[in-house]
Amino acid sequence: MTVIDFHNHFYPPQYVEALQSGPSAYKVTFDSEANPVLHSPGDYNILVPSHRLLDIRKIAIERAGVSKQIISFTAPGTLIEDPARSVELSRKVNDVLADVQREHTDHFAALGTLPLNDPEASVTELERAITELGLKGIALFSNANGVALSDKRFWPLYEKASELNVVFFMHPNYPVGVEAMKDYMLMPLVGFMADTTLATASLVFSGVIENFPNIKWVLGHLGGTIPYIAERLDRGYEAYEQCRENISRPPSYYLKKYFYYDTVNFDVKALQFAIDFAGADHIVAGSDYPHQIGSLEKMLSSIGQLNINAEERAGLLGENAARLLGL
Repeated sequence: MTVIDFHNHFYPPQYVEALQSGPSAYKVTFDSEANPVLHSPGDYNILVPSHRLLDIRKIAIERAGVSKQIISFTAPGTLIEDPARSVELSRKVNDVLADVQREHTDHFAALGTLPLNDPEASVTELERAITELGLKGIALFSNANGVALSDKRFWPLYEKASELNVVFFMHPNYPVGVEAMKDYMLMPLVGFMADTTLATASLVFSGVIENFPNIKWVLGHLGGTIPYIAERLDRGYEAYEQCRENISRPPSYYLKKYFYYDTVNFDVKALQFAIDFAGADHIVAGSDYPHQIGSLEKMLSSIGQLNINAEERAGLLGENAARLLGL
C-alpha cells in the first residue's frame, strides 16, 4: 500500500550555510552533537541530520514503511528576514527543493516557499515555483509577520494561485502575542493551533475561499481546532451580519469542500472526529518528521487504529495526497 507523508520538513544545507554566513535574523547555535539550532520567537528547531541529509532520511522512511514524503520548509522560514533577503533565500530554497524532487523522485516531492513579507515578489515566485520549477504546491505560513493571510495585499497572490490550480499547505507561524507563550514551549504547542484556526476562519469569512475556488488548502496539525469549532463559526454566520458580508454559504461548507486536514495529531479520537467532520477523502497522512514532536511511527499507528474501511484507509495513507497533488 502506498504511504505518502504530506507533513514533514527539510532544511536545505545551502540554506543553513547562507544563515551562518549571514546576514540573518536567526540566532544560530550548535548542540552537543554539532547540529545547528535555529532560534526564533518562542521556538527553536534542532536541525538533526534527517532535516538536512537525504540519504539518512531515505533510510528512515523506508524502515518506517513510508513510500514518499512531500517535503516542505518550516516556520518561520524566510519571513524572519528583511524582505530583500527573504526573496533571495526563498528562491534559493525553492531551487534546492526542485533539485531534490527531480533527483529523488521515487522518495520525495516538494512544496515551495514564498517571501510573504513582499507580496508582489510572492506572486512572481509562486509562478516560478509552479510553472518553471515544477513544485507540487506551496507551503504558506498562517501569518506574515502579524499580517493576516486574508489581507487584501495577498489577493493578487490568490488570483494567480487560482489561475494555476495551486495546492496551498498552511503551516502555522508564531502568532501575534507570542510573548505570552515563551514558557513551556506553549508557542508550538498552543500558539500554532490557535494561529491555524484564526487564519482559516479569516480566510473563509473574508471571502478568499469563495472568490478563488480553484485553490485547495491543506491545514497542518489536523486544522488546529477547526473541526471542533466549525459549528460555532456557522452560528456566527447566522447571528452576525458581518459574518455574511463576503460569503454566500455557512463556513462549514467551505471547510469541507476546499480544505484538507493532515493527521499530525496522533490522538485516534481526534482523527476520527476530523474524519466525521470533513470526510475520509479530505484527510492526508502527516508525521511532522523529523521535528522533536513528530513521529513516523505514531502517524502510521494512529491511522491503523481508525474505525474506517480499507478504501478509506488507503485514501488517508496515500491516495488522497496523490490525487490532490497529481502524483
